[in-house]
Amino acid sequence: MGSRHLSRSIVLQTLYEWDFWEGKKGDIEEIFQRNLKLFGEGLLDKQYPLKLLKGVSEHWDELNKLIISGAPEWPLNQINIVDRNILRIGIFELLFSDFKEVPPKVAINEAVELAKTFGGDSSRRFVNGVLGTIFREMEEMVNKKPTKKNQ
Repeated sequence: MGSRHLSRSIVLQTLYEWDFWEGKKGDIEEIFQRNLKLFGEGLLDKQYPLKLLKGVSEHWDELNKLIISGAPEWPLNQINIVDRNILRIGIFELLFSDFKEVPPKVAINEAVELAKTFGGDSSRRFVNGVLGTIFREMEEMVNKKPTKKNQ
């Protein structure tokens, strides 16, 4: 397993536990440190998963709003807890990471791989669909050229 993929897996497990207990069972960084010790043996870059966790935590509300807009038929609390946290990681990497460090297609592919490993039968398609929708909307916003009317 690649270092970045392992990092994402550790962050996913941390977010899952924290989200499951609705933040009431310990500090998220304590959970992360425990998971890093349990699952991160041999992980060379221990800064990347911490950066990812902090980024998801700092953008929590914004990520949730994007999940809701990307999956309008699904209330947030009805989305499988694994899928919900995979989407948070994927959307964070898609929108807030350095594109040179994590290209958008890599962010989507990695989220789909997490869904294959940790999610249910339909997780892969669901995660891919939501992230694909958000990516297309992001591309449309970037590619819109201002017209004289808009200026």
